[in-house]
This record gives sequence, structure tokens and C-alpha cells, in this order.
Amino acid sequence: MIKLYNTLTGKKEEFVPVTPGKVNMYACGVTVYDLSHLGHARGAVAFDVIQRYFRRRGYQVKYVRNFTDVDDKIINRAKEEGQSAAEVARKYIDAYQEDMKRLGVGRADVEPLATEHIREMIEVIRRLIEKGHAYVVDGDVYFRVASFRDYGKLSKRNIEDLKAGARVEVDERKEAPLDFALWKASKPGEPAWDSPWGPGRPGWHIECTAMGFKHLGETFDIHAGGKDLIFPHHENEIAQSEASSGKKFVNYWLHNGFVNINEEKMSKSLGNFFTIRDILDKYDAEIVRLFLLSTHYRSPIDFSDANLKDARAGLDRFYTMKEGIRNFLTGKRPSAVKPEEVIESADRPLYEKIVNLPKSFEEAMDDDFNTALAIGLIYDVVRDVNKFIAELGQKNETGAYIILSAAQEAFDNVSQALGIFLRDPEEWFQEARLGEHRIALSVEQIEEYIHLRNEARAKKDWAEADRIRKVLDDAGVTLFDRPGGTVWKPK
Repeated sequence: MIKLYNTLTGKKEEFVPVTPGKVNMYACGVTVYDLSHLGHARGAVAFDVIQRYFRRRGYQVKYVRNFTDVDDKIINRAKEEGQSAAEVARKYIDAYQEDMKRLGVGRADVEPLATEHIREMIEVIRRLIEKGHAYVVDGDVYFRVASFRDYGKLSKRNIEDLKAGARVEVDERKEAPLDFALWKASKPGEPAWDSPWGPGRPGWHIECTAMGFKHLGETFDIHAGGKDLIFPHHENEIAQSEASSGKKFVNYWLHNGFVNINEEKMSKSLGNFFTIRDILDKYDAEIVRLFLLSTHYRSPIDFSDANLKDARAGLDRFYTMKEGIRNFLTGKRPSAVKPEEVIESADRPLYEKIVNLPKSFEEAMDDDFNTALAIGLIYDVVRDVNKFIAELGQKNETGAYIILSAAQEAFDNVSQALGIFLRDPEEWFQEARLGEHRIALSVEQIEEYIHLRNEARAKKDWAEADRIRKVLDDAGVTLFDRPGGTVWKPK
């Protein structure tokens, strides 16, 4: 049974889908006027894991993540760059997709563009006008907030308090300060579409309502986004959607926490604003993904060099274990035996912990997708398996084979759901840290030095072989001579 925290009710609830066995999920995507930042990565990775986990649990998932490709910020950037708004949007959509691919975030099942849904937006707005929930002023259309009795139910805000302290653009043409734009009359040089109220473009909030309706229906299971979207964006979505359809819009609202930089809120004004590319230039993408999942998605997360270093060390431990398991299992095929017949009594608790890992993992994830707890459970087993590998010389070989085979299967099982711990150990140790400039040589240079050293060893020129080893050691590279050949790792 999956439980998730619903922002709408303020508590954890059992997940009951609209249609048994199916999950319809919508995540607010980015407004494509610039490169995406670390906050965007936080939400993208969190919701990627959530939709992966639903699939793991046997649900048929339809995951929609949109792009806002018409907006004041896009129009302003287009003017700055001397391009059309469509060209700016396409450039930053492509950049976002590239960033997500590096972070291991899969493509959504549907990735709609706002500009491809103008007809659907116009239809929703027309319906709102007919029902008395919206009104037209000089080609603009506004939502009449006072007409929706439940306004504020998501953000837990009172309309009277909002009126008193609302930070809204002053527009005397509106009936009330809180009324928000559904359609904006066109201005010279701006993108515009024909409508019953004259040429113009949609407001931000109506875009997600129209795309959600089209791809998931008038009532669907999950709507996700950052906490900064709760008000006004998601509050306004609920108002216009439910006023239009007369039905509940979304059953469960999920919101991810903010990203802090060295315990301060990330912002351009403080000079601590990082794009995803800034970070991936310095850290391996798997380090960043693990870091983002090491804190529960609803909690704030502190981005710092120390926390990234901890994530890197955790990956080192995991891949050291993975390599040790592979090295031991390679070439071994013991006859079929019962585990209790060959596993030493002292090692049976470890075996039980290993075989129970997938179940423990699911219990953690079933509790509001608690990746922090799930990763902690994984590391607990990793520590014990690494200790077991270090003591292999004292173990029954058949029993060790059963234990390490079970570990390999268990870790493969849970890794897929998180999208981490999936690489070959050699790839991790040889490539993962090169972007951090910890090694003074390129991979090609290292491989060439190893080739020359092997030639020296074949000629029994031990002095030359030792000299090359020292060159590599000084460059931050450690060599390991194994039966299958020489491998290397960064120090």
C-alpha cells in the first residue's frame, strides 16, 4: 500500500487511483527562457523516481510533463537575443532535455507544449465565461476569484487576507485585485493567436489546466511541482479547472522542497545561483542525482561541497562492493544446494538482510517515496557486504557464492527504481571523477602508460615498470594487477 503526502489535505493518505491499476500524473515543467537550475533538477529527479516506482509496483503510468513555451520572460529574452519566441523556446527545450538525459531523468510519456494547446485553452475559457466565472475587459479575460467558493483550499489561505496583502499587479479594469488573467490581448511584436475576444495569448495558469484536461482528463490522480508553485499557480489551476468542469481536478498534490546553497536560499541576487550545467561541469551526474535523492523530496536540501563529497564517497563504497562481488562470482558455478546447508551460522543474518532488502526498500518507498530511508537501507547492506568480501578468505566458498549472488540480485532490483548504482564499476572509477580534475592525465594517456608498463613487464624490465607506476601514482592513479589484466582507479 502506497501512502503519499497530499498538500491539499495536509496529511499522508493511501493512494487510490481514479482507475484501478493506472496512475495519471502531471508535473509542471519549466518555462523555457534560460538554462535550467538546480531547483528544476530537484523536482525532475524526484518525480522521475516517483513515476518509476509506480511502474515497479505494477501500475500502468501515464506521466505528463509540460513545457511553458509562451510567457513574458520568453518574449523578453527573444527581444534581447534578436530571435523569435519560438526559436528561444526550442533552444532551451533542447538544453533541458540534454541536462535531464545526463541526470538520468527519462522522458515523460507526454511532453506537451503550451502553444500546441491554444484551442483547448480557448474552449476552457469560453466555458468559464458562460458559467459566470470569467469576464472580458478590452480583449483580456480574467477569472472571477470571488465566484469560486473554495479558493485558497490548497495553500490554506483566506481570501480576505489575500485581498489585504496581495502582491498583485494593479489593474483598475479588474473587478477585484485577486482576479487573474486567463487570456491577454496581444501587444505589437508579441506572439498572438486568434480568439473570440480578439488576438492574444494565454495566461500561465490556464495552460496547465488545458494540457491536464486533454492528456489526463478532467479529474486525474497526481499533480506535482515545486513548493513555490502552490500559490498562486496551483491554487489558480484548481479554481479555473473545477469551476470549468464542475468536478474535482486532482486527487493528490505533491510538492518538492526548496534547494539551499550552503544553508542559504538559492537566488541570483545572492550570487549563489547554479544552473544544472554549472554543477555537472564540476560533479559527475550520478553524484548529483544521488545527492538529490538522499533527502526526502518534501524537505529542503542543502547543496554544498561537503554534501556532494559525501554522495561521492557513498558511490565509491557501492562500486567497490559491486566490483568485489563481480570478481568473486566470475567463473564460479557451484552445484545447486540449499542456502541453510552451506551458509555459516555467523553469516546467516547477513544473508537474511540481503534477501529482505527489496522488501525493506519497498516499505520505505511506500511511505511517501522516502528515498532517504531507502538509500540508508542500501548503504547498511553495502557496509556489511564489503566487510564480508574483506573476509572471503575465511569463508566457505559455496556459501559465499550464494550470499554474494543474492546481494548482486538484490542491488540490481533496487537500483533500477532509483536510477543510480547502475554503472560498471570500472566505468565509475575510471570516468566518474575526471570532470573534477582530480587526475592529471586523460583516460587515453593513462591507458597508454599501462600499455607501456605491460610491455616493460613482459621484457622483465622491472625498473621501467616501477617508473611508470610512479608516474601514474604521482598523477593520482592507482594500479591493480589482476589475472584478467591491469585496472586503475583514481586515488
